[in-house]
Amino acid sequence: MWRMSNDASDVKQRVMGPVARDRLDTDALYAALDAQRAARKLSWRQLAKEVGVSPSTMTRLANGQRPDVDAFAALVRWLGQSADTFLVGDDQGPREEPDLVAQLAPLLRARRDLNEEDAKYLEDLISVAVRRFKAERAE
Repeated sequence: MWRMSNDASDVKQRVMGPVARDRLDTDALYAALDAQRAARKLSWRQLAKEVGVSPSTMTRLANGQRPDVDAFAALVRWLGQSADTFLVGDDQGPREEPDLVAQLAPLLRARRDLNEEDAKYLEDLISVAVRRFKAERAE
């Protein structure tokens, strides 16, 4: 016999089906932070101060441990990237790579040593290179 339930999780399960569980890809987050840190010539301690997290948060991340939600939000905000960039579904195969220019554009625009015209030029240059690489792989 079918039972009636007002439990929100039961309703959500019936309406939406199984809910995907995402996990944080700490390696990808750490790599993105390291690349941006190196580009800005910052130490890990300086990066932590600039982001507003403790240096121990950075150490835990380097050891593959997840930051707390507030630290994660601050880190992705500092990177200028969406939090989704660093979430991996446990029940999914590999995600399709996001557009490279879309990923790099916020980083280029955030650089203090590039003006708007320089950033646009680099975006165009990278876009042309990406199209060439895709065309070569298709051959």
